[in-house]
Amino acid sequence: MKPQVIIIGRPNVGKSTLFNRLVGKKLALVDDQPGVTRDRRMGDAEIAGLQFTIVDTAGWEDEDDLTLPGRMRKQTEASLEGADAALFVIDARAGLTPLDEEIARYLRENEVPIVLVANKAEGSAGESGVLESYSLGLGEPVALSAEHGEGIADLFAGLWPIIGEKADAAEETADYEAEFDEDAPLGPLKLAIVGRPNAGKSTLINRLLGEDRLLTGPEAGITRDSIAIDWKWTDPKAGPDDDGEREIRLIDTAGMRKKRNVTEKLEKLSVADARRAVDFAEVVVLLLDATQGLEHQDLKIASLALEEGRALMIAINKWDIAGQGGHDTPSGLFNGIKAALHDGLAQVRGVPLFAVSAKTGKGLDTMLSAAFELRENWSKRVPTAALNRWFDDAMEANPPPAPGGRRIKLRYITQVGTRPPRFVIFGTRLDALPKSYERYLVNGIRAKLGFDAVPVRVSLKSPKNPYNANKGGGGNYSGGSDKT
Repeated sequence: MKPQVIIIGRPNVGKSTLFNRLVGKKLALVDDQPGVTRDRRMGDAEIAGLQFTIVDTAGWEDEDDLTLPGRMRKQTEASLEGADAALFVIDARAGLTPLDEEIARYLRENEVPIVLVANKAEGSAGESGVLESYSLGLGEPVALSAEHGEGIADLFAGLWPIIGEKADAAEETADYEAEFDEDAPLGPLKLAIVGRPNAGKSTLINRLLGEDRLLTGPEAGITRDSIAIDWKWTDPKAGPDDDGEREIRLIDTAGMRKKRNVTEKLEKLSVADARRAVDFAEVVVLLLDATQGLEHQDLKIASLALEEGRALMIAINKWDIAGQGGHDTPSGLFNGIKAALHDGLAQVRGVPLFAVSAKTGKGLDTMLSAAFELRENWSKRVPTAALNRWFDDAMEANPPPAPGGRRIKLRYITQVGTRPPRFVIFGTRLDALPKSYERYLVNGIRAKLGFDAVPVRVSLKSPKNPYNANKGGGGNYSGGSDKT
């Protein structure tokens, strides 16, 4: 494994900006207000060939453990366990604060090697803060500007004596495995958990991991960044010749409220980050709150996932308290949500629906097993011969209409892509083909070819007449017009 380096410091000293600089991407949300980061975020970092895993953490605050800032601090403390080094970041322009000194005392009591980083040291404004930081007793500070990229070479010099040997060993191991491991498993299932605020997304992931990896609590909107966590799940239904170990990349996302209710800049950034997480997922789990049922916003989130071509499944969380304080029985609630989904998601029928409990673990193994099956369907390719046999049978059972007495001719179909499955139908007079017939074909693809609730894309393509706008002639059709 690559060496792991933790970034620690009080709020608003530029930890997330440094994280983004080291990973080379704007992965972590950055804003002027303190306390933007709440959960640990990991990324692959590299400085002059030195490769390591960098971990961004929440700002360290001196608050009671039961408060939100206190719980954020406990998450940061937990991140030090197993770390190979820590970057203690201070704000050189603001100078040392009592909180900086308290963090330094805590770090000196731990065995993790510390590299002191004086950020925002560009220009003369940070000189006094850099000199002042020597008093912390953590050695010579690395003066840098995470925003402008200044001083990163000095950071390399501070980290190399601590993690250089382990980084080299990890790189050699990775090269060996890449060259010789012919039976390397497929990539992990990218599973994004989405939903409205306080549906229990972070709690569900913590339950799966068996640890309090993500910050949770009664406050709505705790999660801000989309956090990806690599994890191995053991399938209880695996056969005797299968160890059942499945790789999953769990992606926690910020809660998505109605657009008109999102007014603050930071929440807009969080929702945009959640949308990007959906783009990179393979299977999306929409988590509902059993105590609130299905709302219009849930259908909008589901539609977003389907529009992006992701495989969708829906889980009703808090099933252990379903029906309490209300008139609906659990079975009535389940059937009611199922019927509402049938009406509200007309573009995909039969989306998998599960009753789960992040608190007790009910239904989570069943949900994960179904997610792998759904990804398999989402990635499936149908042989052209079998596809056109189905196509011929579908047209024989229900021929295309003949508006104005002129029949629409559908010649053949081919699959042009997967993830999601994409098909192109070739024919003539396709502009006149009714939407109802298109739906008939899409529903047939799902029902007869095993795509079930997977979003399917079908495009219609008509050949152009080469004599209409081309110079010369030629007997071959070229180009085409699309109708999707």
